Amino acid sequence: MLKDRIMISGFSDEIDSDFERQLKTVTELGMNYISLRSAYDKNISAYSMEEINDSLLPLLKSYQVKVSSIGSPIGKLDIRDNEGYVKQLVQLESLCNIAMQLQCKYIRIFSFYIPEGENPDEYHSEVIKKIKGFVEIANKYQRILIHENEKDIYGDIAKRCDKIVREINHPCFKLVFDFANFVQCGENTVDCWNRLKDQVVYIHIKDALYNNSENVICGTGDGNILDLLRQILNEGYSGFLTLEPHLVMFDQLSELENRNAAEVIKTNKAKDGAEAYKIQYNALMGMLSQIA
Repeated sequence: MLKDRIMISGFSDEIDSDFERQLKTVTELGMNYISLRSAYDKNISAYSMEEINDSLLPLLKSYQVKVSSIGSPIGKLDIRDNEGYVKQLVQLESLCNIAMQLQCKYIRIFSFYIPEGENPDEYHSEVIKKIKGFVEIANKYQRILIHENEKDIYGDIAKRCDKIVREINHPCFKLVFDFANFVQCGENTVDCWNRLKDQVVYIHIKDALYNNSENVICGTGDGNILDLLRQILNEGYSGFLTLEPHLVMFDQLSELENRNAAEVIKTNKAKDGAEAYKIQYNALMGMLSQIA
């Protein structure tokens, strides 16, 4: 049965910056996992261990919510920014400790922004070298770095995601599959899945349109989410389906989008973040009911 091998999680900071409201909303929906990206208007990478223990962990325990992944910003910087990279190595050490404290094995990362107008392939060796630096740290803590196919980074399309993961070739480095991001890069999600599926350990539920890159309710865009989820689950995928609603402008969105956030949201599709999150949750559960 699906419920025995599929766990629903989500980026709860899209609900509200207030962490307790995040947890209240997800538990009311019957969820007991979140992807922890930010709380109280502060990215998880900016938290100290003391703040985790004093501010976030008590609430997680109170609401009986676990953390499916750390939504870190690691690797979300210009490939030429060597000073920033050194700082992120230190940051990742801290995030690994936080992940251990939260009993979370996955830390989401990226593969660096490529200078606009330049050929990403020219930066391949530098990307690999720097990711190996991240992997060395993750291996020390036995955490798994999961690479998201974010727009405008080196690994934004399936071909380059495939090149990275096969060249790194390490159990502490795997892939996130994000439907919407592939759509926004002009990729066919079915082809992407068939190419990458043996390295994917985590899935983001987010949809978008080819013609204008707008994020939409999952299952209503060009991500082929229903049909592809049917294939994915029939193939035996076991793990997280993580909601990333992107239906309304929320506090941290401008920090997440390399382009104007208004280009991917355009118009709010709900009255607030909590409603948008519920809309996406219900849409996902509706699709899963068609598959079960």
